[in-house]
Amino acid sequence: MTHSSDPAPTVRTADSIVNGDDRTDWSVPAPSISREAVGIVEAVLEGGPVNLPAELRSHRVSPVADKIKVHHYGGYEHFERDSSRGTDDAPVVFRWTGRTRIAE
Repeated sequence: MTHSSDPAPTVRTADSIVNGDDRTDWSVPAPSISREAVGIVEAVLEGGPVNLPAELRSHRVSPVADKIKVHHYGGYEHFERDSSRGTDDAPVVFRWTGRTRIAE
């Protein structure tokens, strides 16, 4: 068996239109992303049920996220971002605000 230096084969199409989709002519500007929205931050969940597992209390979220919803025992635990800002290295704190049940 011979090995190629090319890691994956290239697939060529007959023309620029694939399945009736020619996106080369679209002139939609790229959405602008605020500086805060770039990246992911660590978040910790405080409050709520005592039986909420420790592994569900740590999340990675968008820096602009205000709410986190966690599926737990037939419902959702709701957490909202704490308004106090800590240091840049500390995880963002989300505090428990309530629970909703899943409709059957």
